[in-house]
Amino acid sequence: MPGRRGQVPADGAPADGALADGAPTVSAAADGAPTVSAPADGAPADGAAADREAADQAPAGRALAGRAPAGRAPAGRRPGLAGALRPLLIDIGIPVGTYYLLRDAFGVSLWLSLALSSVGPAVRSIFGLVADRKLNMLAVLMLAVNLAGIGISFLTGDPRAMIAKDSIVSSVIAFAILGSVALRRPLMSAGLKPFMTRGQPPRTAAWDRLSVASPRFRRLELAFSTIWGLALLAECAARLVGAYALPVTTMVWLGTVMTLGSIGVAIVVGGAAAGPIQEMIDADVAAS
Repeated sequence: MPGRRGQVPADGAPADGALADGAPTVSAAADGAPTVSAPADGAPADGAAADREAADQAPAGRALAGRAPAGRAPAGRRPGLAGALRPLLIDIGIPVGTYYLLRDAFGVSLWLSLALSSVGPAVRSIFGLVADRKLNMLAVLMLAVNLAGIGISFLTGDPRAMIAKDSIVSSVIAFAILGSVALRRPLMSAGLKPFMTRGQPPRTAAWDRLSVASPRFRRLELAFSTIWGLALLAECAARLVGAYALPVTTMVWLGTVMTLGSIGVAIVVGGAAAGPIQEMIDADVAAS
């Protein structure tokens, strides 16, 4: 007959299911299958210990399951391209939209429209300088363009001067971009970064790392801004020459073609710098 737990044989030796050191005892069930029981000292049996360990680890597992992977924002809060483009919208889109709204929709004079649309960039520039001790280059650029527009708004009466004044605005932008390159704070990076990173935190972090640690990356940033600055400066010079060398009726439409052409050239040529920048970001994200 199979022995029961704790049963002592006639010769006084411990039963097969009992161990002197308090380890779990093994006894045979009625069907002959061995069963595991708890040791005499009250320690949990192997099955109970496993159940308790699993129960202890369950809250941690649930906490990890609800936590987003490192380097990623939760899906509902992950910033997108729109969030990355917000500075461009605030510093450029709103002032330009305000100018055209005041001038075309409400009939406000040219200089007053420019003056009122300059309030936002001026406030942003002062706030950035005081709060962050950092100059907001986009806001300063729009402020400079508006001030230049106010100055040339008094050039009236001469059709050629009216055409030439657009080149003055282009020159302000061009010189601002080239000046930022000289200061090693490339202005066009503010517009390039959102498109390269697409608002994704890992790509944004890669841009920030490369911008600090990679001399090649910094050279590419400077090259991209230089290309744009030179393209706009060439457009400014061509428009200025055309304003006094070509018929006014020709420059009315040719001026727009020159502007679009310079932007197209800057995009195509700038790809020589933007392409490697994107490749470096891709490689950095893959390696991290």
